[in-house]
Amino acid sequence: MPQVYTDDQITIEGFLGLGRMGNNCYVLRPAASGAGVTIVDVPEGVEAVIADLGDTPVERVVVTHSHRDHWHGFDLLRGFVQAPVFAGAEETNLEESRNVQPLADGETFMVGDVSVQVIHTPGHTPGSICLLVNGAVLTGDTLFPGGPGYSRSPELLAEEIESIVTRLHTLKPETVVLPGHGPGTTIEASKAEYAVFASRPHDPERHGDVLWLS
Repeated sequence: MPQVYTDDQITIEGFLGLGRMGNNCYVLRPAASGAGVTIVDVPEGVEAVIADLGDTPVERVVVTHSHRDHWHGFDLLRGFVQAPVFAGAEETNLEESRNVQPLADGETFMVGDVSVQVIHTPGHTPGSICLLVNGAVLTGDTLFPGGPGYSRSPELLAEEIESIVTRLHTLKPETVVLPGHGPGTTIEASKAEYAVFASRPHDPERHGDVLWLS
């Protein structure tokens, strides 16, 4: 499986374009001997992840937000993995039967020797979270190459942009962005694209699928 990020402490493996919605699933694999992996998002097509893991222990599952395409594979995964599942503490529309545990903004958890930081980025959903993993950030549907994730109203687009500008664009420029769909980018590239967007006037009712450069 392709390594979309690696350093001397951790490797992030990307299972890209899974299922009908072309979702990405990421496996955080620590270098520390004997440490379990963390799975981020469980879309349709998670069978590929299960097959690749084999007997590798799974310490936790984290889902970046509540939209169904990021959960489609959950019940299937549950047949093989009994690790606890987490989502953002502010998230809504989570199924109670899944016993989802909350992750608060600024909270950290360990993957081997790596401290993973939770960043609350509302806008796409109320409780959307991103995960900062050393030199990479997993952004779910908050930030993509070329723009933000889909927004349901002008107010939510403004909230999402605020999350991106104040919570993500403040990361190191070389930080690798790993989104919930499609290819990755960097914080530096995203900031450059957003600068073009911010320099232009926009319809105050604009929302939905927005691209920085159009």
